[in-house]
Amino acid sequence: MSSPLPIEEGRDEGHAPDPDDVDAIEGGAVVAFRRIVGEMPELRHGAGLTALLALAIAAGRVTVPVLLQQVLDRGILGPDGYRPTFIAVAVAIAVVAIAVFWTLERIGLARLTRAAESGLAGVRVRTFDHIHRLSAADHTESRRGVLVSRVTSDVETLAQFWSWGAMVWLSATATILGVGTVMAVYSWRLTLLAFAVFVPVTVLLRQLQKVQLRRWDAVRDRVGDTLGEFSEAIGGAPVIRAYGLGDRGRRRLRHAVQRQYRAELGAARVFAIMFPLSDIFGAIAVATVAAVGVWQGPAWGLDAGELVAFAFLVTLLTQPIADLGEVLDQTQNAAAGARKVLGTLDIPLDVVEPDPGVALPEGPLGVRVTDVAFAYRATTGGNGPLVLEDVSVEVAAGSSVAVVGQTGSGKTTFASLLARLADPVAGTIEVGGHDLRTVAPTSRLHRIRMVPQDGFLFATTVRENIRFGRLDATDDDIDAAIDDLGLSWWVARLPRGLDTEAGERGDNLSVGERQLVALVRAQVSDPGLLVLDEATSAVDPETERALAVALTRMAAGRTTVTVAHRLSTAERADRVLVFDAGRLVEEGTHDALVALGGVYAGLHRSWVGGTRTTA
Repeated sequence: MSSPLPIEEGRDEGHAPDPDDVDAIEGGAVVAFRRIVGEMPELRHGAGLTALLALAIAAGRVTVPVLLQQVLDRGILGPDGYRPTFIAVAVAIAVVAIAVFWTLERIGLARLTRAAESGLAGVRVRTFDHIHRLSAADHTESRRGVLVSRVTSDVETLAQFWSWGAMVWLSATATILGVGTVMAVYSWRLTLLAFAVFVPVTVLLRQLQKVQLRRWDAVRDRVGDTLGEFSEAIGGAPVIRAYGLGDRGRRRLRHAVQRQYRAELGAARVFAIMFPLSDIFGAIAVATVAAVGVWQGPAWGLDAGELVAFAFLVTLLTQPIADLGEVLDQTQNAAAGARKVLGTLDIPLDVVEPDPGVALPEGPLGVRVTDVAFAYRATTGGNGPLVLEDVSVEVAAGSSVAVVGQTGSGKTTFASLLARLADPVAGTIEVGGHDLRTVAPTSRLHRIRMVPQDGFLFATTVRENIRFGRLDATDDDIDAAIDDLGLSWWVARLPRGLDTEAGERGDNLSVGERQLVALVRAQVSDPGLLVLDEATSAVDPETERALAVALTRMAAGRTTVTVAHRLSTAERADRVLVFDAGRLVEEGTHDALVALGGVYAGLHRSWVGGTRTTA
């Protein structure tokens, strides 16, 4: 059995962008909400009706103190003395007003919630779609928990806000305007006095909300970090158990949870300061208005009923201000979530699909790479150092090419560019005579297939996992692909044949079996160019022989480019491309490169030495 090369078998490391570099949204909560509403057309539809409902709610609230003033001045203390009929009518009107107010509030809240949930569903789907359209430069292992957080917990903070906080903002603002107007009708002097009391709290809340927004930004960052740690710990559970890394994993999780806890505690401390401010200043406002009203009320033309009604109105004024103080914390949390979601949507798409684009020809596809360079995004923005530089090569249609190199040499990145998982920062890649950037995505996905090393499978049956190679493939097409690769014997050994459940990420199958499914999935699509990140490592000898036979059969009639982690693969190839430090340094047949005595010969000596050592 052949031994692996002394090189890493994953993607080239060290050039991935920062997984949490999504704080590109400048400005505060207002800017974030303005932009997120722009992403929710469902919320804008009928916004005028929602505003009218809020005004109607405010009108309902001021009805009761006005009626109270009428009862006192005309039903009890008026020139006609006690008037029970007038009082009964006023009470009945108040009851109806309260019932109407309650109904309108329920209608407005239900309408806003439906529109918000519909809009947020659209935002969640658009964010998810955008993530899937990002290039390979954005999909690093460390980003997964963060990106999951963007479409789950961050959107959920918006859902919580729109289900209650948004209605509080609308109704409270309308109530403050409505109550303030009626107060001014009664006494503009007392109205100015009441509002003057609330000036300090407005200034304080404005400053505190800036601090709170930063605190909730930190919380959203820590939530993403925690989800990332949990994702890694759950996905890597077998390795953690096999290597006794439980203590290390628990320490990392505990550290992430503690960081999130401290961030949320910091936000809670600010809220603890914000929450009582409105109640404190509200009590001061009522006391001040009552004292000044009793002292100066008669001189300002206020009778007893108007003074009581005014005090009632001040109480009504303090309630929405207190509500705003309470909901401000939730608002900052939602604004932080909105900034994170918008930051993800603002990640530029490196791979822009042509419309409509050209179609690739049938049959095996030739490849021409001219002066190609590539760099992953840097953590500080822009591109990082080049991982590929000045790469030029031609691959003849129908030929078999092996790509080899040491860790970080750029071979996996080169293979990803051939499948257009990312676009080069310089140079061109032509497949079938067409610049890959001009090829229609449907044609590219049909004619070019990349089989990644891990052979990722979905949580469904083996048959459906194969069908993902071509969604319109029939059962007969799948059976034919299996026969073409000589794998019928393997399918017969599965517990339920093709109806065997693969499990999450294919955990019900062995590593080799997952690789076999990935090969059949590629075969059923009948590509003209097959790009393989070699899948013949870490498997048993029988499966390795099956993979070798399947690969040989797959190569017939099509162009194959294989990222080789075993030199036995390179020995069988028509041509070998040798990468070193991001450059194509050698190319030729296996025998010619060994005789050359260069980089490839060194790799070959290491391989032969390892084989003899283990023999």
